Amino acid sequence: MWGKKDKACDADDPADEGLGSVWDHVAFDAEAKLAVTVVPGKRGVANIRRTVKDFASRTNGVPPELITSDAYKPYRDVLLEVYGEKKPVKRRHRRGRPPNPRRVPPPGMVYAVVHKVRHKGRVVRVNVRVVFGTEEQLRAALHCSSVSEHVNIAYVERYNATDRHLNSRKARKVYSFSKHLLFHEAATYFTQGIYNFCRHNRGLTIKTRSGSRTRLTRRTPAMASGITDHIWTVEEFVRYQACPPVIV
Repeated sequence: MWGKKDKACDADDPADEGLGSVWDHVAFDAEAKLAVTVVPGKRGVANIRRTVKDFASRTNGVPPELITSDAYKPYRDVLLEVYGEKKPVKRRHRRGRPPNPRRVPPPGMVYAVVHKVRHKGRVVRVNVRVVFGTEEQLRAALHCSSVSEHVNIAYVERYNATDRHLNSRKARKVYSFSKHLLFHEAATYFTQGIYNFCRHNRGLTIKTRSGSRTRLTRRTPAMASGITDHIWTVEEFVRYQACPPVIV
């Protein structure tokens, strides 16, 4: 959240500033533990569209073998908007304007959602529903996965928990929440970079044996994704020129 907490917001606050709670919309690679895209902001279609479009631009527009999310409805429409293919619709009548083509998911695209049923604040049941693709395609995608045999969103939730530890602005019930949205976004992106490049992930450690000795190779998500070949220091990260210099 930024500016003030939800309970402190009132009707006199400027509507365009969006005070109160904001969400991190995260596109996460579960196998490499890589936070590919993070978009902080109010939860809604606009920020979901930003997230999916940014992820698609970073992956050459190729959808993942399996996409999972919670049951928030706008995900379906945005995924169709970004990855869908236009399919002509057959005319039902001879007269009148021909119907517009509709978007359909590309062949092989599998999307499943996880719906958690809660009772008195506790999860009592988890329902999984296939939105795009078939049950056979889903089973094939899970069979090829190296991290899970079931549809879940546990890995992105684990990233969110790690992010809360790295970024005190997002801890619960504290006074260190962001007072300005610009600084909140900057801290979010900085933490994402530290997570991807500077902190080794125990789940990505590779064990190799040389005779009677076992060697551990610690890796970051960026190393597991092939983006870099070593663990960066924080100094190396902050000194890296990510964008070309601005010429005034």
